[in-house]
Amino acid sequence: MADVTAERIGALRDKLARVEGYLHIEERRIEIAEMEAKSAEPGFWDDAEAARAHMAKLAANKQDVEGVDSARSKLEDAEAAFQLASEMDDADLLAEASDLLDTLEGDLSELELASWFTDDLDHGDAIVTVTPGQGGLEAQDWCEMLFRMYLRYCDRRGWKVTVNDAPAAEVIGIDRATFTVSGTNAYGMLRSERGVHRLVRISPTDDKKRRQTTFAGVEVLPVLPEDVEVDIDPKDLRIDVYHASGHGGQGVNTTDSAVRITHLPTGTVVTCQNERSQIQNKAFAMNILRSRLYEMELEKREAELDELRGPKHDIGFGNQIRSYVLYPYQMVKDLRTGVETGNVEAVLDDGDLDDFVVGYHRWVVDGRKSEPEA
Repeated sequence: MADVTAERIGALRDKLARVEGYLHIEERRIEIAEMEAKSAEPGFWDDAEAARAHMAKLAANKQDVEGVDSARSKLEDAEAAFQLASEMDDADLLAEASDLLDTLEGDLSELELASWFTDDLDHGDAIVTVTPGQGGLEAQDWCEMLFRMYLRYCDRRGWKVTVNDAPAAEVIGIDRATFTVSGTNAYGMLRSERGVHRLVRISPTDDKKRRQTTFAGVEVLPVLPEDVEVDIDPKDLRIDVYHASGHGGQGVNTTDSAVRITHLPTGTVVTCQNERSQIQNKAFAMNILRSRLYEMELEKREAELDELRGPKHDIGFGNQIRSYVLYPYQMVKDLRTGVETGNVEAVLDDGDLDDFVVGYHRWVVDGRKSEPEA
């Protein structure tokens, strides 16, 4: 139980005021009233697509306002409990105030984080791909370890995960993993993870038990709404089908349900074999392809702007973002933000990534560095 002090309560009151400012809460209240009035007008649902978008934005506004109102109520309750506890020397009331403040701190962190997501895509779903890098068999094992870590992180946050592709490697680990994460702010949160992840440990496959350094890459893409146009000419696609294989080499089925789509102009390859239906796998693969081509176009535009701005200077570790050391000591450290922990098991086994994810976004917002390249 953390200490309850007037200073702690004051700091949380200041943080709540900042969050209210970030989220433009008073303007949102006016906007909600106007949007509710519009949704009640005759003919509102004549354009169903526009109406759905309107209602989705209304729901998002309400969620933020209700979150701030709930936080303010908890703060007031905690202040009242603290004052009474001080006057009556009541340990139970002090414990109640402490619990309220602990909950409030978590709520404010979530609201603050959401306020940093300014792009509409940040609030939507994400497509995550983990691929082994340097390190041979070790990299395939490391790829599977990261995959499990992200599955547990998503579970902690209450997000739904659909595994699109995760074929087993021949000896250990997996060849790659692609999965779709559905939930509030999934893309905004997970884009902190894109880059190269480095593992240092005693090799489990080396009889001499030597230290091994292994790498894996993480790609995070937004799931694009249907109204985002990505021009894909069917003539530019090569679509192959093949037998799907489950994790560990088990067959998913005996038909050609797995799908591989190659975008010939860019050489982009997408595979999906999670579903038993070839049609479903093709639909998932096309969604992933749309997101990748969209991201490539954004990168192309950014590169053109960079050329006008002048050359960039590499910052030492290149695209390596986080180091996971299991030997000779235990530590997970983000090389961009400096956030670190010695509790490696909590990160890798339990998916306890919130400190790293929140730390990254706070670091970006503070202006210490622009958004890293994908």
